[in-house]
Amino acid sequence: MNTDKIIELAFYCIPAAITGAVAFYLFQTFTNAEEKRRRFQLVKENQKQALPLKLQAYERLALFLERINPSKLLIRVAPNGSDKSDYQNLLIYHIEQEFEHNLTQQIYITDDCWTMIITAKNTVIQNIRKTTLDSSIQNADSLREKILSNQFETESATGVALNYLKNEVKDFL
Repeated sequence: MNTDKIIELAFYCIPAAITGAVAFYLFQTFTNAEEKRRRFQLVKENQKQALPLKLQAYERLALFLERINPSKLLIRVAPNGSDKSDYQNLLIYHIEQEFEHNLTQQIYITDDCWTMIITAKNTVIQNIRKTTLDSSIQNADSLREKILSNQFETESATGVALNYLKNEVKDFL
């Protein structure tokens, strides 16, 4: 009789255990789906808030590239005297100040884009330094003229970086 009771108890417990296991599985599935849905909503909300910040960063960096473009920089920054080295240092100082002002924007853009911006800045500085070393240039005004003429002969590094920046914005919009 004892074994009959155990078998009878097993007949009652096995369906209950199966029903419990199925209920547990369904509950886990539902809980996981809800968690994924909540995470998706949070990510979506964060992206909604981050998009204006990213766009503002790209705008500021586009403005930076425009401001360090030699054709615009030379118009905005006039020489204080006639010494070409002093003018070179003044131009580089303005470029570095603009760069430091926009340094924090790198957290909103891709590493490749930031590398392009740094490369453009360094290329502009290098071109200014290289032009200053030209022995035919005697004063700041002739340095200005030579930098501008070099600007028209080759494609601007700031223009290349600006095109890259625009393409990156198009990709994520």
